[in-house]
Amino acid sequence: DNNPYPGGVLVIDEGSAGGVGPELDKGYNAIQWNSPLDANGDPIPTPLVSHPDNVKNFVQTGVTTTNGVSIANSNEQINYRLSYSNMNSRGIIPNSDLFKNSLNLNTAVKANDKLTISSNINLSRSNSNNRPAGNRGTNPLQWAYAVSPHIDIRDLRNYWVPGQEGLQQLSQAPGDYNNPYFLAYEVNNGFVRDRLFGNMKAEWQITPEFSLMGRYGLDTYNEQREVKIAKSYTGEPNGAYGIVDMKRYERNADFLATYAKDINNFNLTVSAGGNARYAQASDVSNYSKSKAGLIIPGLYTLQNIAPNNLAYSSYLSKKAVHSLYGLVNVGFKDMVYLDLTARNDWSSTLPAEHRSYFYPAASLSVLLNEMLEINKVDMLKLRGGVAAAGNDTSPYNLINVLAAYESWGGLTRLGKSSTILLPDLKPERATSYEGGLDLGMFSNRLRLSATYYKIDNENQILPLALAPSSGFNNRNINTGLLVSKGIELSLGGTPFEKGDLRWDINLNYSRNRTVIADLPEGVDFYTLWTDAKGGAWTYEGEEIGDIYDAKLVTVEDKSSPYYGYPILDENGSWQSIKASNTREKIGNFNPDFLLGLQTSLTYKAFTLDLSFDWRNGGDFISQTYRYGESDLKTQRFLDLLINPGNMSGDQLRDYLVNNDLVIVRDHFNIVGGPTAEYGGFPFEYGGNTYPYAVFNPGVIAEYDADGNIIGYTENLGGAETKYIPYGDNYPWDFTKAAMFDASFIKLREVSLSYQIPASFVQRMKLQNASVSLYSRNIMLWTAAKIGVDPEMAYQPEAGAQAGTQFKQGIERYNVTPWVMPVGFKVNLTF
Repeated sequence: DNNPYPGGVLVIDEGSAGGVGPELDKGYNAIQWNSPLDANGDPIPTPLVSHPDNVKNFVQTGVTTTNGVSIANSNEQINYRLSYSNMNSRGIIPNSDLFKNSLNLNTAVKANDKLTISSNINLSRSNSNNRPAGNRGTNPLQWAYAVSPHIDIRDLRNYWVPGQEGLQQLSQAPGDYNNPYFLAYEVNNGFVRDRLFGNMKAEWQITPEFSLMGRYGLDTYNEQREVKIAKSYTGEPNGAYGIVDMKRYERNADFLATYAKDINNFNLTVSAGGNARYAQASDVSNYSKSKAGLIIPGLYTLQNIAPNNLAYSSYLSKKAVHSLYGLVNVGFKDMVYLDLTARNDWSSTLPAEHRSYFYPAASLSVLLNEMLEINKVDMLKLRGGVAAAGNDTSPYNLINVLAAYESWGGLTRLGKSSTILLPDLKPERATSYEGGLDLGMFSNRLRLSATYYKIDNENQILPLALAPSSGFNNRNINTGLLVSKGIELSLGGTPFEKGDLRWDINLNYSRNRTVIADLPEGVDFYTLWTDAKGGAWTYEGEEIGDIYDAKLVTVEDKSSPYYGYPILDENGSWQSIKASNTREKIGNFNPDFLLGLQTSLTYKAFTLDLSFDWRNGGDFISQTYRYGESDLKTQRFLDLLINPGNMSGDQLRDYLVNNDLVIVRDHFNIVGGPTAEYGGFPFEYGGNTYPYAVFNPGVIAEYDADGNIIGYTENLGGAETKYIPYGDNYPWDFTKAAMFDASFIKLREVSLSYQIPASFVQRMKLQNASVSLYSRNIMLWTAAKIGVDPEMAYQPEAGAQAGTQFKQGIERYNVTPWVMPVGFKVNLTF
């Protein structure tokens, strides 16, 4: 009722098409997902109103408390420090938490004048009842943002359908949409991790010049992860359960013999040592197969999974690396310092003929201020160096063997890895060159550091994608050359210091570029990731981080009056050429430069610290906006529409042409909108006329019998224009539609501390006391202005070439609301 749209009573489609429905807050009534029923059981239309604070109403204030206590003492024979810390955190997503308890012991005992024995032992337990997923699917925030704006998210808080508790979640579109509260409380990821790490060390000063150090270190943890998914989650309609038991163990035994002596004007230190490292990892997993579900809903045990629906796996890896190394440090008159190092590793993960790899390094620094009398210069150091570093691979990357997979029909299945392995794998090698200077002036009130570096990475172990028809997904190769170049600058100083007032400031600048200088024959490019309709890949000789997209079909004849115009299909839609068939570069996810600023202002016992970060340049893809805008649920999409107003015919055509609104540049041009106020055009469907058609500016090609273009028909608002329903016109084939500038300025941290006066401290029988108030994420300005933090533009998963790297330059529901944690700290030393 009260309905300007044709077709009788308004009934809202609560699925992804809901963004194309009638306007809100206009006094319209409609049958909605939760409309009450009349005496006959028929739904009663209810007002269509907006709820702009849905995400705000869903999240909660996160609270983290950290407490610690320590006991320390020392004398000539022994010193120790025993500390305990406790952290409790409640997340901003309902039902999310994190806990950590740690116990640390540091001791040193002087057995005699020449022998000292010390230890550092840390024992901790970290656990959580639920750590919400951050990627697409089970991320509660994804579905909080997806809730249609005419729905009050608080109406979903009681997340079970009445009478079907434990069986069916309450949802605006069952089977299609998830209730964010259901995900928060019934799709849980819990874990418990017990970790022990530390070392014991003995230092023996055999003579005044000669010493020997021996050390044994251990790092081990056991972790159990548990996943519980209730019935009716869209990805697992019948529920799911799984347990993963993880064990990690690493030990290091090393020694270092050192000879140090001053010989006339020379300071000489010579060291030789070795290290034996052994690491072991094992995983045991038991979980329900995809979509198989549980026998009894809500009962999370392995026994509640039917035997044929139980998936299981186990994994064990072992790795050993033995090393020998030497170091020589020579100083001359405290003016010139030469450092030489050499190391050789033997890795069990490489074939016998390549198991040993050697890498040396040398650096030289010269203190010119010690050689020359330079007025008001406290330090002027020139430095340079060259170093090589080797790298092996993870275990079992040499020979493809049969492994057991999930059983099928009660039979065990065996199969090979989807990667073709390389049995004669060689170690990677990185050679770095570095030069720089350090300057201090005016009693160190002005400080400057500058570094230029170049790194050549050779013999890269690269997993290259293969065509599925080969029977494999990728193959390892041992080739390629990556060249990285960069500059780092640091400028700091104390511009003002007088009496009780002091101001310090530091600037840090960095810029890095990495180029793939060489790829193996037959490989045109190296893929970092593919997603949407494009991805990030790099051609030989070009920079890492380039983002590519499908190419828009346009008029390419420069003599044509329509040069650059989109060539639309017969329905008026954009046409694309696949990104893999073109080199349509649209951006790069690396910044032009990064700049950090830290400043501190001290007045008597008060200190104010501020930290800023500026990222300039670079781009990122927002899958959050890609999905949201394809469902027509963002204000940005509305703001970019071209409203024709009262223009039509030649007037509209001239307006589009003269204002450069035909050629696609930063975004795709769409004329019209969802309502008459937005300039929507009348659209006939099912015998009714709807006022929300649009059109895409461009031309439609005319072809001869051989498929050659012989002319164009304008699609610019004239009589031949092809109109498209507003809801069916998102440029889904193009990644560019969701690419944004990654530049930002962030006030990352601010703190105010107060050192309690010594008179009060002594009166309270304390050694030291201070209080501080701090906060982070105070301000964020972004060039994109879309409410997404560009620092979150990554996916925590492997790219198309496998491996463990993050997908950089793309975000997908990494949209935690901007929060400003405020905390205080009290520090008392007895």
